[in-house]
Amino acid sequence: MKSFFTLLAAVFLTFCTLQPKSPSLDSITEYYVRLVLEIGQYDGDFVDAYYGPQEWKPQAAKLDSLPAKSFINRAADLILQCGKVDTSGFEQIEKLRLSLMQKQLLAVKTKVEMMAGKSFTFDEEAQLLYDTRPPHFPLGHFDKLLMDLDSSLPGKGDLSKRFNAYAKNFIIPKDKLDIVFKTAIAEARKRTISHYNLPPEENFVLEFVTGKSWSGYNYYQGKYQSLIQINTDSPIFIERALDLAGHEGYPGHHVLNVLLEQNLVNGRDWKEFTVYPLFSPTSLIAEGSANYGIRVAFPGEEKIQYEKDVLFPLAGFDPEKTGQYYAIQDIKAKLDYAGNEVARKLLNGEIDSERAAKLLEKYLLMAPGRAQQRTRFIEQYRSYVINYNLGKDLVAAYIKRLGGTADHPAKRWEIFEELISKPYTASSMAGQD
Repeated sequence: MKSFFTLLAAVFLTFCTLQPKSPSLDSITEYYVRLVLEIGQYDGDFVDAYYGPQEWKPQAAKLDSLPAKSFINRAADLILQCGKVDTSGFEQIEKLRLSLMQKQLLAVKTKVEMMAGKSFTFDEEAQLLYDTRPPHFPLGHFDKLLMDLDSSLPGKGDLSKRFNAYAKNFIIPKDKLDIVFKTAIAEARKRTISHYNLPPEENFVLEFVTGKSWSGYNYYQGKYQSLIQINTDSPIFIERALDLAGHEGYPGHHVLNVLLEQNLVNGRDWKEFTVYPLFSPTSLIAEGSANYGIRVAFPGEEKIQYEKDVLFPLAGFDPEKTGQYYAIQDIKAKLDYAGNEVARKLLNGEIDSERAAKLLEKYLLMAPGRAQQRTRFIEQYRSYVINYNLGKDLVAAYIKRLGGTADHPAKRWEIFEELISKPYTASSMAGQD
């Protein structure tokens, strides 16, 4: 009898040994980081930031041509490996981590396919890269808004020209840019750290640059440091000071990256968060929260009031003109989704870049130079444009649904911090994961 049980135990041990082991999520994420960094050698926009282990960076120089098939196969294999991870005993944040990794890998695979020449429609691309499908609006939807704006603007004639002639009175003088932006960022930071326990060493460097297709950018450096760049190619209007301060800095990109590094990289040793592939679901949360964060830091009328009391005088503007200016800006803001429609038409091949610029002049009231810059942005970053407005609206809906309403500002800060500190995507915000 003893020998029978001994034999049975040996057979069971052998059976267990032969069973395929569940892959480790940590090992998958290391391969993911290495893959992203390799792909980044072939597209300068692909890797937005990396501050992980230096030994994970590619050791070999890039090949003469893109090894697309190899990259696509490696991404597909890692997606399969994610499906085999044993999630029993996973806490909710670990499930979010796994779900995000699967979607990040799908985006990586899709982006390489695009780099190799595969075409997707605007909507397909947005779904595969950013985990959401953007809404559709016929351009005629915005014509009524243009009529409302027409009746609010002084003068007669071409609406875009009238708007730009009016708005020209609120361009920050170049010799005032530094003081206005530093003051705006300082106020946004003060409000943020009154709610969040950020690391004492967190900081940023502010630079003004030219020759870019974007208006502002945050390059996260790791160790809680950011480089924030503001593009001065086009005139910068007064309302953009707090917008960019909040978006690029506090409680936007800088704070999101600081919290992810503090809570997930250092707190949990999840090294996949040391790399940021730009064309991925992470960007919808990053851009959407950065835009919504302005409202978190300056709720209700506080943004306008602060600009009236502090930034208008600092820039040399009459504070009494804020009322009319922001009434007009409120109407203009409702036109924002027209930019997505122009991008969709351009990227789907329905219009060319010249026609796109003209439509941006009409529906977003951009001056010709700014419209051309925005068209270049669309051509460079493609469906990424949805992350700003749709991302903001999805974040707003999520926070409101959980009780972060305008009359509960402390709750809004709390939910916002939770969102930007964890591995969320558009579908996980919607409860679909």
